[in-house]
Amino acid sequence: MSAYGRDLPEFAETNAQVVGISTDSIYSHIAWQEKGIGWQEYPLASDYWPHGGIAEKYGILRLGEPLPGINDRAVFVVDKNGKIVFSKVYELGQEPDNEEYLKVLREMRE
Repeated sequence: MSAYGRDLPEFAETNAQVVGISTDSIYSHIAWQEKGIGWQEYPLASDYWPHGGIAEKYGILRLGEPLPGINDRAVFVVDKNGKIVFSKVYELGQEPDNEEYLKVLREMRE
């Protein structure tokens, strides 16, 4: 997650907005930042109610083991018309490579 913060200026250059979304509550996001990962410089949205509604629509809500009820780690790039132009699902412990989708964002600018 910290990689997104480090690359925020590059995302801004492409007119992109980074938003983290999880099925945790807002209170859980606050506690996680205060006691775990530190405060993030981009918004964290809560997909808590109805539980996982957004994750389900994007096809990344885990229904079975392991860890049912959370969303997979995924990156989506959505264009100005609301069309998904890039998507990739990662292992939960894997930190995505920002350069992969920064390339997509740069190409969208051209």
